[in-house]
Amino acid sequence: MSRRVAILGATGLVGQAMLRVLEEREFPTEAPRLLASDGNRRALRFRGRALPVEAVGDGAFTGIELAFFAVGNAVSEQWAEPARAAGARVVDNSSAFRYHDEVPLVVPEVNGALLDSGPTLVANPNCSTIAIVMALAPLARVARLERVAVATYQSVSGGGAEALADLESGVRAGLEGPPPPRAGGLPPFAFNVVPHIDRFESNGYAREEMKIVWETRKILGLPGLAVTATAVRVPVRVGHSAVVNARFDRAIEPEDARALWARFPGLEVVDDPGGGRYPTPLAAEGRDEVLVGRARRDLSQPNALEFFIASDNLRKGAALNAVQIAEELCRAGSRTP
Repeated sequence: MSRRVAILGATGLVGQAMLRVLEEREFPTEAPRLLASDGNRRALRFRGRALPVEAVGDGAFTGIELAFFAVGNAVSEQWAEPARAAGARVVDNSSAFRYHDEVPLVVPEVNGALLDSGPTLVANPNCSTIAIVMALAPLARVARLERVAVATYQSVSGGGAEALADLESGVRAGLEGPPPPRAGGLPPFAFNVVPHIDRFESNGYAREEMKIVWETRKILGLPGLAVTATAVRVPVRVGHSAVVNARFDRAIEPEDARALWARFPGLEVVDDPGGGRYPTPLAAEGRDEVLVGRARRDLSQPNALEFFIASDNLRKGAALNAVQIAEELCRAGSRTP
């Protein structure tokens, strides 16, 4: 059965990725309604057709069954309720509703059962958090997870098209001399590593780091879990990586972790360091799987496992996860008597 779909924020990096994923996965829709909240009205292609991009406004969600939001918090907050009132189920990629107790925050492979009730608003998690919980979930099912420490290496596309343009212009300039600072005097992305993503909170953590803390707890259903994170922007176009240190109530041997990961949907084990095989963002770009490897016991504390992950932040970190949520919502609806 064909579904009437809309994408708000269709012209952004994530919105365009959503359109590609819908086409690749043969999602049952004819011609998604493409909406933008800014002035970008260029047509986008879907299944060989050029689809117009409309300005979002009153009546934009009339007749829509599924609405994907790939916009910032303010726009999501403005349009989520009108979309729901028009009868659409909303899958929101912003962080506007992630921390509302009544709004499910879903990675389908991990806690997809939350979609069985057919919620009308579902939050798509943070791009790095999705990959982190994908790797943690199979381990947490065989041993009690006690603490997680994460350092991320996040690509510039996570900051949007403007940030990506900053990187590319900075690389060109940096070949001739020092790359220029970004707007506001911020350090350049090119040839640099920047430990600053989103605004800083009063506790000294960046908002991006707190997203990982809060969302890991919520998705895994472990509100008391000890989590700490450092989020770093690296001069990579696409693909987020992270080193994860996870402590359990008992030891999980690396070979056992690899076996658990190999059986978990959406993960691919890439773990042969001696042969030059380990997760990298370049290898993850364009892939749907989260790559996991470099598994080893932590030498500094008992019962802790350390590993490295990489994933495409525009696909599993955003667009793919959103489309998977929509697919599960459709299946849940078809089961409803």
